[in-house]
Amino acid sequence: MAAASISKSLTRLCRGGGGGGGGGGGGGVNGALSYLQNVWIQSSAFSTSAPSLSSAVSDSKSISSSQTQEKEKRSIWSKMFLFLPGAITFGLGTWQIFRRQDKIDTLKFRQKRLELEPLKFNDLPPSSNKMETLEFRRVACRGVFDEERTIFLGPRSRSISGVTENGYYAITPLLPIPNDSESIKAPILVNRGWVPRSWRDKSFEISRDRKIKSSPPLQQDERSSWWRFWSKKPRKVEDQIPNVTAVEVIGVVRGSEKPSMFVPENDPSGSQWFYVDVPAIARACGLPERTVYVEDINENVDPSNPYPLPKEANALIHSSVMPQDHLNYMLTWYSLSAAVTFMAVKRLRPKRNRR
Repeated sequence: MAAASISKSLTRLCRGGGGGGGGGGGGGVNGALSYLQNVWIQSSAFSTSAPSLSSAVSDSKSISSSQTQEKEKRSIWSKMFLFLPGAITFGLGTWQIFRRQDKIDTLKFRQKRLELEPLKFNDLPPSSNKMETLEFRRVACRGVFDEERTIFLGPRSRSISGVTENGYYAITPLLPIPNDSESIKAPILVNRGWVPRSWRDKSFEISRDRKIKSSPPLQQDERSSWWRFWSKKPRKVEDQIPNVTAVEVIGVVRGSEKPSMFVPENDPSGSQWFYVDVPAIARACGLPERTVYVEDINENVDPSNPYPLPKEANALIHSSVMPQDHLNYMLTWYSLSAAVTFMAVKRLRPKRNRR
């Protein structure tokens, strides 16, 4: 293109020079030379600027390609994020399958243990570390209850004929009977069963009255001691032996409970117990921390004196979350997984059609 413009310019200049004479011819030649110089400068400038334009175009292409790669990465992560809820709910549903099988095995283990014949507690070493392996094993215990040290755990509700009533579990130390070969050799804790709130309040009043009566005035003690010292008449002292009533307890060896995050902490100083903590209850009763804890499941209840009402053996096989509940949870999680996955696929399908 530069050569064609140069030839056209030379032709115009030559024609102009021939019409104007010799002087005009000289001016035409000079003008032609100056014009050629300008054209040469412009063509050289264009040739030098051409590589810079090409490099700018290549840079713009590389930037656009990097932007497209970043967009593709973002689109991949956004697609994965859409399917994340479906994967999580699917995993929770699968976890419920394993939980259900574990619960079935646990309940079968408890049932087999409860079907065995009761062991005599005297044949078991109470301080042995193997007592933890005897959980849900029935044992026969003979002793006497120390009702003054009863601990009430609760509140625990009980449904009777469709009516729910709040109450407590009565946990009482069972003490050995002196000179009784059939009696237990060491104290144990016995969950005697459920009692209503009024029964607990009455027990608190009786224990309070006993404490008041057992602390006579100081002056009377001083006078009696002074009179015993100076009196010449012999005084017959009789030991007041309480009326000991031996009891037979058929119970199940249990351990401490694992409370949920919604259960308050026990308050031993305030006599408030919300869950079974065997070492803490034993300390509150003045017993060693490794005291054995037994739940009474005696079915022979006196109708005239039904409280405390022992637990039923079937209640020990029952759990707060049964295998059927785990099956329902599994179906729920799988349904949610299918629903959110379907929504993710539906969300991505229109984008593919537009492309």
